[in-house]
Amino acid sequence: MKNEFPKIKGIENRAFVIKEMRVAAGSNQEPIIEGYAAIFGVYSQNLGGFREIIQKGAFSESIGQDDIRALWNHDANYVLGRNKSGTLELSEDEKGLRIKITPPDAQWAKDLVQSIKRGDVDQMSFAFETISDDWHKEEGQIVRELIKAKLYDVSPVTYPAYTQTSVSARSAFAGLGIEMEELGNAISRAQFGQATEADKTRIGAALKVLERFSANLDTLEGGQDTDQESRQVPLDVLKRQLEIAEAE
Repeated sequence: MKNEFPKIKGIENRAFVIKEMRVAAGSNQEPIIEGYAAIFGVYSQNLGGFREIIQKGAFSESIGQDDIRALWNHDANYVLGRNKSGTLELSEDEKGLRIKITPPDAQWAKDLVQSIKRGDVDQMSFAFETISDDWHKEEGQIVRELIKAKLYDVSPVTYPAYTQTSVSARSAFAGLGIEMEELGNAISRAQFGQATEADKTRIGAALKVLERFSANLDTLEGGQDTDQESRQVPLDVLKRQLEIAEAE
């Protein structure tokens, strides 16, 4: 049955609230950021026509052989750790992909540590490329099971790129055939210099939508969802993400 569904190619992002992300003290009393970058066996929210579940072992090969970074907000200018240098430890357990980051002694990293302690930052995102997956239907819903993936980075984030935004903006994007999940993945590929022509077209079209309403972003943000599990991206932040992606 999986051949009935198209493959997703290129780098993708996933993000969710990490209730167990915390800051602990290392052996030398340096701060350590601990938590999970992915949870196994849990169905995602609707990702634009399908839901996703990650199989245990999906990252085991990648974390054993690939050069993986921990970044702040997926920004390569702010490297929190790296597995090759021992400042990022990655492992799989029964629950999910566990991370342990020893951040650098830099002011921006200290600020992030404080934000995590305060609970201002509680979402983790990971960038990956699918090696093996399985698409099927469960009770009429399309489900994608992620079986094996190449991991690029894990990243505490302020706003995940693909999270739902305002109803008005989503409607405007939908009118152009743009889904928020697709847009988030296009932004991710642009960040890694792998944007396709379709990605560039999608980013440019979405940016034009927001520029058209740039004087009324606050109005477009009406009707915010207060559910902490599905926080929304302020449109001015999304607009900035699109501008950066378009410039890549």
